[in-house]
Amino acid sequence: MKRFIAATAILRAVLIGRLVAATVATVVTIRLSADVSAAALTLALIAVLTIVTLAWISRDPSLLRHRVAVVTADAAATVAVLVIGHGGVAYFCFAAGSAALAGVLLGTAGSMLWIAHTVLGLSVAVQLLRGLPSAAREQVAPFLVAVPMLMLVCGAGAAVLTAALYRYMQASIAMAVDAQRSAAASERARLARELHDSVAKTLRGVSFAAVALPSSLRRQPALAEQLAATVSQGADAAVREARELLTALRRDVPDQPFRTTVHAVSNGWSHSTGIAVRLTTAPAEPTLAARYELTQILHEALRNVERHAGATSVEVTLDQAGRQVRLTVRDDGAGFALPADLSHLSAQDRFGVVGMAERAETAGGNLHVRSRPGFGTLIMVDVPAAVERSFAA
Repeated sequence: MKRFIAATAILRAVLIGRLVAATVATVVTIRLSADVSAAALTLALIAVLTIVTLAWISRDPSLLRHRVAVVTADAAATVAVLVIGHGGVAYFCFAAGSAALAGVLLGTAGSMLWIAHTVLGLSVAVQLLRGLPSAAREQVAPFLVAVPMLMLVCGAGAAVLTAALYRYMQASIAMAVDAQRSAAASERARLARELHDSVAKTLRGVSFAAVALPSSLRRQPALAEQLAATVSQGADAAVREARELLTALRRDVPDQPFRTTVHAVSNGWSHSTGIAVRLTTAPAEPTLAARYELTQILHEALRNVERHAGATSVEVTLDQAGRQVRLTVRDDGAGFALPADLSHLSAQDRFGVVGMAERAETAGGNLHVRSRPGFGTLIMVDVPAAVERSFAA
């Protein structure tokens, strides 16, 4: 199928190129010749053949699966052009295109046909030379003899070009499949990590409480009541965590520009909290693996502002410099005393900052925090940028 697609694309170019070359040759012939009827009829035949073939290929590309029949019909058309045009320049252009067409459809297996076109072209060139005066013959002979040799070049070139395009398509498809598999594997690993860090741990606690519940019912009714409450609360927590995970998965849409995601998350948070958000976003595309983590960091940073900062406004900035995407969240809230090691924030019940740092590391980037009491907080995240920006501004 891939070779068929490559052949179809190159064949269209061969047909159009042959028509253009034959048209230019015919126009020149008409200007230099007193008898224009044969040249005009030849051009009309070439134009009709080309238009009909292109229309047929566009309507029913499966025609090209009958490669031998197509090549045979085109060779017959070459003979018709030769007879009508009396071996004019248009014939040589058409024959070179016919050799190229055989190279596209048959590959190197069409070499015998290239040779046949070349031999026929040399025979026509010899006949044309015999009809010329001896003085003109010496000047024209090198060109008339060299032109048929181009048929070999066109046939071989078309075969090589078709094979190269086919290999390129195979390599491109293989790269796309590998990238898709890698993205799917990364997505599965990320989902597994999220489930393990949230729902799985909660359900494990529920399971332990449920195992101890039957024996407690008989011996310690009060403990059994507490365990039943633990199971109920754990189940509610698991449902809540699963809902939060599903919401997080829907938060970023990879098919849209990442700045659109930043705007959606920031504006949605501002609408729900009533805290103003100033957005400054440039076209910036993190890697596919980093998009989700960066979106979650933005969400967590804004949620921390809502819970702890007491801020009246937040500034969110997105930019890309070279191979790095930078997201900055700055608030005018209360701020806090920043320890030398971010891991010490866990003791202050600031697990959100620690989680953001872990997410940044997972995305292949890093997170910086600047804060002090009374002067607000700044969260700055740098993650790898995609190789090419997928979306324009």
